[in-house]
Amino acid sequence: MAETPTLSVTMLGAGQEVGRSCCVLQYRGRTLVCDTGVHPAYSGIASLPFIDELDWSTVDAILITHFHLDHAAALTYITEKTNFRDGKGKVYMTHPTKAVHKFMMQDYVRMGSSTSDALFSPLDMTMSLASIIPVSAHQLITVCPGVSFTPYHAGHVLGACMFLIDIYGLKILYTGDYSREEDRHLVKAELPPIRPDVLIVESTFGVHTLEGREEKEARFTNLVHSIIRRNGHVLLPTFALGRAQELMLILEDYWKKHPDLHNVPIYYASSLAKKCMAVYQTYIHTMNSNIRSRFARRDNPFVFKHISNVPQTRGWEKKIAEGPPCVVLASPGFMQIGPSRELFELWAPDSRNGLIITGYSIEGTPARDLMSEPEEFVTLKGATIPRKMSVDEISFGAHVDFSQNSEFIEQVKAQHVILVHGEQAAMGRLRAAMTSRYKERDEDVKIHSPRNLETLNLSFRGERVAKAIGTLADKTPKANDVISGLLVAKDYSYTLLDPRDLRDFAGLSTATVTQRQKIVLGVGWSLVRWHLEGMYGSVEEGLDKDGVPTMRVMGAVDVKHTAEHELTLEWDSSSSNDMIADSTLALITGIDKSPASVKLTASSHSHNHSHTHPHADPPEEAASHIRIQRIAMFLEAHFGEVEFHMPDAAEEEEPEQGEDHEREPSLLVQLDEAQARISLITLTVTSSNEALKKRVEAVLDMAVTTVSSLSESFTAGKPVVAEEAGLAKEKTAELETIAEGDGTEENKE
Repeated sequence: MAETPTLSVTMLGAGQEVGRSCCVLQYRGRTLVCDTGVHPAYSGIASLPFIDELDWSTVDAILITHFHLDHAAALTYITEKTNFRDGKGKVYMTHPTKAVHKFMMQDYVRMGSSTSDALFSPLDMTMSLASIIPVSAHQLITVCPGVSFTPYHAGHVLGACMFLIDIYGLKILYTGDYSREEDRHLVKAELPPIRPDVLIVESTFGVHTLEGREEKEARFTNLVHSIIRRNGHVLLPTFALGRAQELMLILEDYWKKHPDLHNVPIYYASSLAKKCMAVYQTYIHTMNSNIRSRFARRDNPFVFKHISNVPQTRGWEKKIAEGPPCVVLASPGFMQIGPSRELFELWAPDSRNGLIITGYSIEGTPARDLMSEPEEFVTLKGATIPRKMSVDEISFGAHVDFSQNSEFIEQVKAQHVILVHGEQAAMGRLRAAMTSRYKERDEDVKIHSPRNLETLNLSFRGERVAKAIGTLADKTPKANDVISGLLVAKDYSYTLLDPRDLRDFAGLSTATVTQRQKIVLGVGWSLVRWHLEGMYGSVEEGLDKDGVPTMRVMGAVDVKHTAEHELTLEWDSSSSNDMIADSTLALITGIDKSPASVKLTASSHSHNHSHTHPHADPPEEAASHIRIQRIAMFLEAHFGEVEFHMPDAAEEEEPEQGEDHEREPSLLVQLDEAQARISLITLTVTSSNEALKKRVEAVLDMAVTTVSSLSESFTAGKPVVAEEAGLAKEKTAELETIAEGDGTEENKE
């Protein structure tokens, strides 16, 4: 098949920006949404994706890649505050993502409930959680007819996945945030085994190249150690889950190797601390081999000796700030509110303290603003304080850099690449770099970077390839060979196989339906054979396994003489065999009404001839026989009943003068009171009615012309040659034999 369906891709968020990821896919009447996040730099309605641009009741599924707020926090608003529930849409995320999403949203609601910008209530959040369907990596999920997806590990954070989506055979890989580097606890992102048509990929770091993991960890721990040596406090803004666990594994390992730091406490300041660590311990099996092997040895890597939760007492921030040097991992990572913001305001005026930004900072957030090292900073209460503490950035954001991203894009080999989740400048540089690389290789790969609300329409040829397997694949076909078999479609992938292999490869079985049709036989068996040969050219005659006389028509339909006045048609049902059976049935049931058979006896006389039935004659004689029948049928179609006339033996021996034409085999046409006779020897027409004569001559001319296209023995408008004329005379006698010798009494009436 060949068609050009269109895939529409619309970014309701994360189009040339980082934050509020929301990608809408529409294809062949189906709609899927990948991620529904909020923008951390905004609050209230302004933080949501552009949700008014979509009729959410038409959405078939929402797929959430991971639990970060900029990818998942708008889900509750969409499920509870839009018309999403008016449709049949479903929500999917992995098991770890659902577990963590619950805690993240509880914290998000708690922080938002203290402001006038709260988007939804705790009850809304609880109702939304109940509608989420958890899935596992590599599990094939069918959303609805024509739509399915498979999650693959994406690295980045616990439970993060990329989705390989299949919509009516069109394959789309949506990465979300992903990492191609295995860190201390997570596996790296997988490369799906199937080549997609479209790749939608993050572009967070653009063309920037990050330092290696070991070098980055060494620089990080040395910086932390140096701040402590100058008697300062170390502030590490992180999110409750994700990079916080990676940093704790790094710090725990470093503290074990440095006894001089054992008296320096490390605090994990998050209201979700205990809950989050419980989730991490539950999903150990989703992490890398290092973590799994330690856990197998009963060495739980997430039970820390040198890291503890902060005491949940009022004013703990001031107590820590006034205490000895320490390290605090505090949420949230963007420092808008919460412990990380409060500790910064307390520690900022002291130059001994140090702030280390460990994740990607979104534009418009305090964490991004502080990277420019301003001399002053405005507190949450509106006061201005000096900023003297050191500010450094060492990114553990677990996003791909340029080398990792470009390598992944090239390995996926998609026809279209759509860049999302990147600031405009960084995304533009990545697009230019990839376009230039493909141009140098002369590869036709399109790179797109749509803005928010810009709909990207991509057309695809509807060609699909069927793979031959089993017996059909044993022999390599040659050029122009035609391969036939059963076409098996599953999830819009096609397989061609021999019917005998169906059970082995598809677990299915085949059956042959044999049809039988009984007919009352009112004519002779030989006459039936004569008509079948006239229609189909030849038939195979013999006996079946039970000894019943049988004629096989076109190698498909058996005509059996099962009783004295009964025929049975038998065939294996198929579209072609059924058509042959229908035509055979129509032919046999019309034999007794045909002037070329039953009417043969209307003016014939009893004679004994030694000739056998035409089916046993040489091919050239049978051909003459068939041509006479076809002319008779043609005349019958125009004038109704046509009578076959055969002179008796006495008339042939002593013809009277002027009546030669009546002593020849002929066809008699009667219209009202007028008659016309057609000689089968000379093909001349005689009639006392001149009008009828001319009309019969015109029809006969058409009949001969038409029959000539089937047999080269006749020439349009000319009489039969002498040799054939004699043959025709001989054959007419044989027609009489059939009528007289095989016909029943009913035939001869």
